[in-house]
Amino acid sequence: MKNDIYFLRLAIQQAKEARERGNHPFGAILVSENGEVLLSAQNTVNTEHDATGHAETNLMRKASQAYSREFLRRCTMYTSTEPCAMCSGATYWAGVGKVVYGLSENGLYELTGAHPENLTMHLPCREVLARGQQPTEVVGPLLEDEARDVHQGFWT
Repeated sequence: MKNDIYFLRLAIQQAKEARERGNHPFGAILVSENGEVLLSAQNTVNTEHDATGHAETNLMRKASQAYSREFLRRCTMYTSTEPCAMCSGATYWAGVGKVVYGLSENGLYELTGAHPENLTMHLPCREVLARGQQPTEVVGPLLEDEARDVHQGFWT
């Protein structure tokens, strides 16, 4: 049966593929209310030379071009790592109704520290999304060990 764990593992696979392509290890997928994977995206910061090329922001650009906000309210974004403030904002503005993530921001910070390519803002996605005028459900962290594995050795 396809559930949050199944889809989160697909997002983690996207993160692995992003790393294999020379990008930061982050991945995300968009799933309809019927359990259909609609879109996927990976981090493209390095290969596209774009500091905003985070997996979730890339996914939200694609999603908002392809679907209405009304439709996206019934969709879920699964992401390998908790969305940063920028990606949380993109998710909110696209209108996605639910976010499920693997590795927490705190868990990521434990791996990256003050790495210049990942200067975290210590601003949980729940806090960003809670400030919006429309509710966004947030679930996570889930599968933190699996989500952490894709980062091992990358930020050293």
